[in-house]
Amino acid sequence: LISTFMIGGFMVLAVGMLLVMPAANWAADREIADVNFAGEKTVAGKTLKLNGVALRTKFFIKVYAAGFYLENPTSDPEEAIDSEQVKQFYLHYLTSKATAKKLQEGFKEAIIEANPPELVAQYQKEIDLYASWLDQDMAPGATSIATYVPGKGLTLVFKGREQGTIESPEFARMYFRYNLGPKADKKMRKGFMGE
Repeated sequence: LISTFMIGGFMVLAVGMLLVMPAANWAADREIADVNFAGEKTVAGKTLKLNGVALRTKFFIKVYAAGFYLENPTSDPEEAIDSEQVKQFYLHYLTSKATAKKLQEGFKEAIIEANPPELVAQYQKEIDLYASWLDQDMAPGATSIATYVPGKGLTLVFKGREQGTIESPEFARMYFRYNLGPKADKKMRKGFMGE
């Protein structure tokens, strides 16, 4: 549970530690791309543990470092997507090249690609609404925080401002599927799953 960038024997050792002591590793602070993520945090009255971290790059540019938090950590992507528990993606941006237009277009493209066409058609309004909240250019140090709370919905805090909440649990699963599902970026999915 150290980093997807480690190789050889070190990666084998990290995986072995995950199997023997998952709870200890999941509670540990982590650092990636000089961004520190606390091993635990309190959200909506629940203690969340850092399930994993990942670095998003595009054309050799470091776009953001991200931490994925869960009440009940897991190495199973489907469980992370489907489970009804408080969960959060915390994104710390590393570049000023992530413009609002790129964020909106990228989000729509990714969530549509990751989900079945019938769900996309059913939740197109919610997809467009969430995309509309990505309405500012990012800069190094800016954050985007998506938090799901059962019974409340998926809330986005973007550059420190609460943009809104989408109540549908199914839309929340669509959101987490685009980050963790079979069509998500493989390296990032492995990082979020603690591999």
